Amino acid sequence: MKQAQPDGYGPRLGDRIDVHAHYIPDFYREALIDAGLGAPDGIRELPVWDAETALKTMDKLRVGIAMLSISSPGVHLGDDKQATQLARRVNEEAQRLRHTYPDRFGHLASLPLPNVEDAVAEAIYALDVLGADGVVLETNANGIYLGDPKLGPLYAELDQRHAVILVHPTTPSGRCCERLEARYPQPMLEFMFDSTRSVSDMILSGVLERFPQLRVIVPHAGAALSVLMERVELLLPLLSTRAGDAPPSLRQAMRKLHFDLAGAPVPQQLGALLQVADAGHLYYGSDYPFTPASACVSLAHALQESPLLDEAARAGMWWRNALRLFPRLLNTGSTVVSSLWT
Repeated sequence: MKQAQPDGYGPRLGDRIDVHAHYIPDFYREALIDAGLGAPDGIRELPVWDAETALKTMDKLRVGIAMLSISSPGVHLGDDKQATQLARRVNEEAQRLRHTYPDRFGHLASLPLPNVEDAVAEAIYALDVLGADGVVLETNANGIYLGDPKLGPLYAELDQRHAVILVHPTTPSGRCCERLEARYPQPMLEFMFDSTRSVSDMILSGVLERFPQLRVIVPHAGAALSVLMERVELLLPLLSTRAGDAPPSLRQAMRKLHFDLAGAPVPQQLGALLQVADAGHLYYGSDYPFTPASACVSLAHALQESPLLDEAARAGMWWRNALRLFPRLLNTGSTVVSSLWT
């Protein structure tokens, strides 16, 4: 790993890989506005995004490669046919961006869930034809959470391809109350709870055991999973069947799962996560542009300065772990990747 810059901020320009970065094509923005979702999940408004500004922000963050994905609410805005068409458009747009900037962008494909049949078809097309680096799944699709048996055919296809899945939070299916929804935007609290709910369901339903080749990235430092793990483990006997079959262990799954560090995980959340997760499964995530560029810079600085990460863990978080997870990046011809790996 290269030496830190004299200012102490971190590695040299471009020595980072961002696994949690978003793009907002103009046609996708228009689709959200037409569906009445111009301010989705209780946020004030959709942030501005274009490739040139994103690249400038990446340079400020010293990010060489960003894995682009569509954020919440995804591509299903109420109509199955339109969702399938929109998924195809955003995925082909991401391929265009990758071809235009081959050294700077990767892509995690969107799928038109809860239509599982169309989602399977789009996953196959995105991974096998477009060359996507993985897929992004919202924590729930119209109430279908990640442990739902209906998703079995999709997981089977993804498992065959050893696919990377980035889980992304969205507004919970079971709404809370009008006053709280009006007062607190969903990303503040409910995104974290829905991530915890959905990934727990994925684990306890046995998805990771039935499909062991899946590589799942849990967002935002695992949400509340590390804090609630002991409570879940304590109550696991309640899920045992009459035949005595024990449900999967959340503790064991936490060692296999992958975690991005988007948001504000230091010090409390990262400290808890490191007690139960593999430090070799940590990844940098900016969450740009939904996290403004100035905040991204401050959060990246906090990660660089955190005493919770030693030099090896920090290098892994910034770039090395991502190169293992996305080996395609080693074959891009990127001078940034070549210099990192040699």
